[in-house]
Amino acid sequence: MSSGTLRPGAPLPPLRDLARDLDVNPNTVAAAYRLLRDRGVIETAGRRGSRVRPRPATSARETIRIDVPAGVRDISTGNPDTALLPPLAAALADAAAQHAAEPALYGGPPIDADLARLARAAFDEDGVPAGPIALTSGSLDTIERVLSAHLRPGDAVAVEDPGWGSVMDLVPALGLRPVPVALDDEGPLTPEVARALAAGVRALIVTDRGQNPTGAALSAERAAELRQLLAAHRHVVVIDDDHLHGLVEHPLHCLSGATDHWALVRSTAKAYGPDLRLAVCTGDEVTVGRVRGRHRLGAGWVSHLLQRAVVHLWQSGAVDPAATARSYTARRQALLDALDRRGVAAQGRCGMNVWVPVGDETGAVAGLLQRGWAVAPGARFRLRSAPGIRLTVSPLTAADVGPLADAVAAVLSRAGAQRLG
Repeated sequence: MSSGTLRPGAPLPPLRDLARDLDVNPNTVAAAYRLLRDRGVIETAGRRGSRVRPRPATSARETIRIDVPAGVRDISTGNPDTALLPPLAAALADAAAQHAAEPALYGGPPIDADLARLARAAFDEDGVPAGPIALTSGSLDTIERVLSAHLRPGDAVAVEDPGWGSVMDLVPALGLRPVPVALDDEGPLTPEVARALAAGVRALIVTDRGQNPTGAALSAERAAELRQLLAAHRHVVVIDDDHLHGLVEHPLHCLSGATDHWALVRSTAKAYGPDLRLAVCTGDEVTVGRVRGRHRLGAGWVSHLLQRAVVHLWQSGAVDPAATARSYTARRQALLDALDRRGVAAQGRCGMNVWVPVGDETGAVAGLLQRGWAVAPGARFRLRSAPGIRLTVSPLTAADVGPLADAVAAVLSRAGAQRLG
């Protein structure tokens, strides 16, 4: 494998055949295969045998981007509107004052009591099952820790496709195998999840609202279908990603509690700024206990300065979540309506992004760049799903919507004419 003689995806010989060829005991070959599997080098799929695993990406999908020349509007980053983020000076000053009065030291509690209380109250308000609270340095940090708490290299994880590129990078980096699950505006398709469960996935990651990149939001009906399906697979770990909590107008419908082990995570990144690296999660006792324990052995705790700053922001009302949600909704809906009037199909039920299916991603990205718009190529968000481009609405003004829709329609119309020609 190291020399390249056995390429990623290549089948390994059956245990007994290799043992016979090498003139060794089959148990010796079985032990070698088990070691390779545990180290994430090969994967075993029952009667289909063992194969060499694809190598994890050496660079994140986020690096798949284009240089943005001067004068080009960049709507590719997925960042929030900085005008809607709160100033942090007062929150950090309050945290510093509390630190001066009662500094956080080794051996102290890892979670600020007020933060835990506020987080649990917000979970309760949305009907999230009861469970302890843990803190991490972001949604992806939580997802990684939950997967590591229950899975081992070679296990399969169901992921949305198209979906968050960072999750698609993380899963194979942990030695796990991503299983793509298609979705529509109401979340992962029930037959797709059923197929993944039948194939033996050990975990399912679902974005509850404002899915990146499509804007899907799990509906009550779809959530009920999936919960019923998961009831027959209680060993599967379910992770609900509610990273846009407070910034979307759709109510929460989660899958938490449908199986024995679960977690729901909420991040402060979109509401208060990507550099405020803090996420709160809840889950069953075993999962949260393992996340807390492993976190304590490594990072130790999330900075109490950050924790107290978040408490200040929550309690002071520095952000009006409803107003922020309305702002993003207005921009997104205006763009969707403008694209629809021009005959362009697009998705964006909630959140900060609009997903536009295209036939040729490279051509669409290049064509829009020539017209003054930098968009995200769909390759950053896809495993097997059809090509597309992602448009982030947070930088848009009302005056931008028409010109952007005109540019998208012109590029796709030109691509269609070229295909017909």
